[in-house]
Amino acid sequence: MENEITACRLENGLQVQLKELHASPIISSWVWYRVGSRNETPGITGISHWVEHMQFKGTPRFPQGVMDKVISREGGTWNAFTYLDWTTFFETMPAEKIDTALQLEADRMVNSLYDLEEVSSERNVIISEREGNENEPLFQLGEAVQKAAFSVHSYRHEVIGDMNDLHSIQRDDLYRYYQQYYSPSNAVLAIAGDFDAEKMLVKIQAEFGELTASSPPPSFIPSEPTPATQQWVDVNGPGETAFMQVAYHAPQACQADFFPFTVLDSLLTGPSGLNMFGGGGISNKTSRLYQKLVETQLVVGVHGGLSATIDPYLYDITVTIHPERQPEEALLTLDEEIDRVLQSPVTEAEVQRAIKQARALFVYGAENVTNQGFWLGYSEMFASYDWFTRYLEHLSEVTPEDIWQVARKYLTRANRVVGIYHPAKGNQ
Repeated sequence: MENEITACRLENGLQVQLKELHASPIISSWVWYRVGSRNETPGITGISHWVEHMQFKGTPRFPQGVMDKVISREGGTWNAFTYLDWTTFFETMPAEKIDTALQLEADRMVNSLYDLEEVSSERNVIISEREGNENEPLFQLGEAVQKAAFSVHSYRHEVIGDMNDLHSIQRDDLYRYYQQYYSPSNAVLAIAGDFDAEKMLVKIQAEFGELTASSPPPSFIPSEPTPATQQWVDVNGPGETAFMQVAYHAPQACQADFFPFTVLDSLLTGPSGLNMFGGGGISNKTSRLYQKLVETQLVVGVHGGLSATIDPYLYDITVTIHPERQPEEALLTLDEEIDRVLQSPVTEAEVQRAIKQARALFVYGAENVTNQGFWLGYSEMFASYDWFTRYLEHLSEVTPEDIWQVARKYLTRANRVVGIYHPAKGNQ
């Protein structure tokens, strides 16, 4: 995997990351903003996600509807995502059409309209999205667990926001937030594909170089205190299936423990992909919890999730309970397996298999032009591109002793929240 990049910073603060890949005539361009639900406070939860939506509502140069038609006409695709620590917009285009993407992103970085009628319309869309989520058992359970896990840190809020805030946020709130955070000095422009870096820098300077920088407001995000006891949440709702989520407080991406924890996740539940585009389709049937929970028909599915974040977040294990079994049975068996890991180091053979699976998923998730563009900017949101280039090296250095120490540090009862979703049929 080639990792040489061209990196620089424009005078207005825009960070630029370029990676030449000449295998196919495609370019993927990403603009990453260092803002997400982590930056929100009660009263404006969900505002980052809402601003993301508004960035598709047009500028004087590219009125609403024109953007989508232009990208489609040029044979490209585009999308956007908001998460805990960041918001990103991307276009993957035929190489000769990339100027369109650069013009579009530079324009909406400073000239988005935030028309009052569009704000009102989008409020209805997002509220409807939130209402739809509330009909999903795993959303209800995940939100309850997240709120229980964080008492003061802004990670306690879902990215989509609380319903009360979605009703109360106004146009001026959105526009002020846009002006504060969606600025060259708070952004990373990451481009991968079939281009010459020197010529691309000339294009970037022409489109972005004259944009005015503005500094985002200082962030005062309190550290989450160390939990003292295990927390338990019960959620009741519609459906016929019970679910359980066990969430442990976990290290942030820059912490050295993150890499042994990644291997521990692979060993327990199968490898988790950090890339939102996934890839690889690697089975988790060799994982310990699959064998102990699924093969014994206590549950019908199990998966784990470890996110790369700026601040310590969560490692969650989510299971779908078998119709003829109870969540408490699954929890008992899960704890027995966790205790096995805590009591003695795992074998070298198990570690190597878990590392191999985690490596494979990582490589599969970084092999095409769009994924390469993704990693150029994504890794800068919580660390640096060096974090990405050294990822496989860090995994290869993990030992059974490392995994044992990380398990003993994080997989304790006091360090977790246990959440159970009880379907309505079980309460009749």
